Amino acid sequence: MRSRLVQLIGLDFGSTTCSAVVAEARLTEHCATGRRELEQAVTRYRSALVMTPFVGQTEDVLDLEAVEELIEGWLRAAEVKPDELFGGGALITGLAAGTANATQLTALLRKRLQDAVIATASDPCLESFVAFMGSCAKASVKEPQTPFLNLDIGGGTTNLALGMNGEVLRTGCLQIGARHLRFAPGTLRLIGTSSLGRRQLQWLGIETELGETLDSAALERLLDYYVTLLYSACTGQRSELQTALGHQIEQVELRIPEGMPPPKLAFSGGVGALILARLAGDTQPPSTCYGDLGPHLAERIVRSPLLHGEIVRSEHAGRATVYGLLEHATVISGSTLSVSRPDLLPLRDLPILGSISSQSSPVALHDALLLLRRSPDGGALRVRLFTADLSELRTLGMRLRECICALHFPPTQPIVLLLAENLGKVLGAYVTGFSALNINLLVLDEISVRSARFVQLGRLQDQVIPVSFYGLLP
Repeated sequence: MRSRLVQLIGLDFGSTTCSAVVAEARLTEHCATGRRELEQAVTRYRSALVMTPFVGQTEDVLDLEAVEELIEGWLRAAEVKPDELFGGGALITGLAAGTANATQLTALLRKRLQDAVIATASDPCLESFVAFMGSCAKASVKEPQTPFLNLDIGGGTTNLALGMNGEVLRTGCLQIGARHLRFAPGTLRLIGTSSLGRRQLQWLGIETELGETLDSAALERLLDYYVTLLYSACTGQRSELQTALGHQIEQVELRIPEGMPPPKLAFSGGVGALILARLAGDTQPPSTCYGDLGPHLAERIVRSPLLHGEIVRSEHAGRATVYGLLEHATVISGSTLSVSRPDLLPLRDLPILGSISSQSSPVALHDALLLLRRSPDGGALRVRLFTADLSELRTLGMRLRECICALHFPPTQPIVLLLAENLGKVLGAYVTGFSALNINLLVLDEISVRSARFVQLGRLQDQVIPVSFYGLLP
């Protein structure tokens, strides 16, 4: 078995805090099979949790200069250079994702980290996925027949993920978090709200204005409302989510499969960490020490019917998202891939436009490739094989070549084919007529394609390509 060490990074910019983790993983090649895998990720550096920097008191705009200074400091402290990074991920989540310049931060991250990571704002299903993977995926593998439900509760959102045996089955997202209302630390004097926070106060008939103190009865009413919505989403009893405000709060519906036994619960995120601290015996009274309702919300959840079953101790608690990004945002292609133009890598934001197979009709193949042809920056298609023999590959390759020629693809427009089998080089040879066709074809094999809208491809390294999926579907 041959191997070398590579560097991975995970960054999370949330409603309240942001952080970074850098790890060293082993890229191994198994001599018998030729299969390459990322293994044994070991944390080399973990930053402190710091407050996400905003401009002014409104928290409507991110302070990009301060963020860039943080990134530079994290890279220096980790003793890693951007061109040494193999992969990873960065997420802008919660209220930070709703700021006016969140997309500018995405661009900054991609530029600064040289396309080594996927960077995205407002991708609630991806956030739910990586939080589950960082929080309780390993615990669920130990009990493969037991469903696990992870609640990643932060400042702006609660991301839900239902999974079994280390795999995420369903995701959901509610705009419920600790920071929709902001207070002078240590008091209940209201100093700011999100737009949704204002609507929540109006819906509940709470007339507290900025500068005034939220009374205890209003506080209990608000916390009860949050917990009721969480309980509704986690149990499938959806009446409270069918209201006008409920529809605004629920970004993605978590659909509980019929007949599934009650799942074990896991908690992550800032509020999730506070919940686990309460369950571990922290008896400190709740306060607004962080300027938000985090401790109060954690205390109310601990006393609620939501905690009816067994609670799983999350592996990383408040850092589940960043660890999930670090270890699971990047996968690698097989080493028998087919790449016509490696000089045009990396490729970002490629839409995944559907699936094709050897049994697809001529019209279906033409329509799928026409969608790709009309995408100016190219795109990707999933490829399903049934027998995976040479006859099937030859037939599919020839049919694809005919469609590509008929549609007059430019020589640089990326055509990406994603398949699970270790047959990328063979399929690529048949599509290109053994390199006779001048197209920018990339056939990536041994890829388990997630239900995603977009894929990002890194540079070719040691005959493999780092691959990231985002825009995950519920």
